[in-house]
Amino acid sequence: MASIGKEKLGLVRRLYYEELLSMSQVAGKLGVSLEAVIYFMRRHGLYRRTYLEANNNLFRQKIPSFKIRKNSSVLAKELEIAGTMLYWAEGYKSVKGTFVDLANSDPRMIKVFLNFLRTTYEVDERKFRVLLYCYADQDVPKLIGFWSKVTKISPKQFIKPYVRKDFKETGRKMEYGMIHVRYIDKKLLLDIKGRIEKYVGKFAQAPILETRKNRE
Repeated sequence: MASIGKEKLGLVRRLYYEELLSMSQVAGKLGVSLEAVIYFMRRHGLYRRTYLEANNNLFRQKIPSFKIRKNSSVLAKELEIAGTMLYWAEGYKSVKGTFVDLANSDPRMIKVFLNFLRTTYEVDERKFRVLLYCYADQDVPKLIGFWSKVTKISPKQFIKPYVRKDFKETGRKMEYGMIHVRYIDKKLLLDIKGRIEKYVGKFAQAPILETRKNRE
């Protein structure tokens, strides 16, 4: 098994601590086995990242599936604010969340949110997933067709629907059911949450009321 000479100590430090490569990546750079890197680091007392630190590092290196568009039009800016605030109110924002998820039964709200995503970001349409929530006496294929037209997302990207059977015939019911629109990319979720914090910090300030006295 090929070993690592002591003269490579500075190189290993740079690759691991400065370039933040994983031990497997360091091994690949040096043309040795992972076991050789582990032994070398242990022998020279080099600190190894924890499992959580390693996962966070891999996440930082992961290339996002989207790009932020450079759109300076007034309408695009208004849509960015509207979509951000909409997600703040209706979206899934768990600290452990790994994807964007907004649920609603109003087709207009779904359209506004998707217009926000597609205008603010250059997204990978293959990353979308849709979950339909409806009742047992509703026509599931028809509802999927309806929401596919609303969202412009292929029915093939609809996951197994949740069909509720415990309901009252005379009870209030959503005409088109409800859908969860999901985009599978944690980095997009973090970007949206960053926008939420920016606008909440800006808009939560005390209101500036324009009175007749102020105008005078």
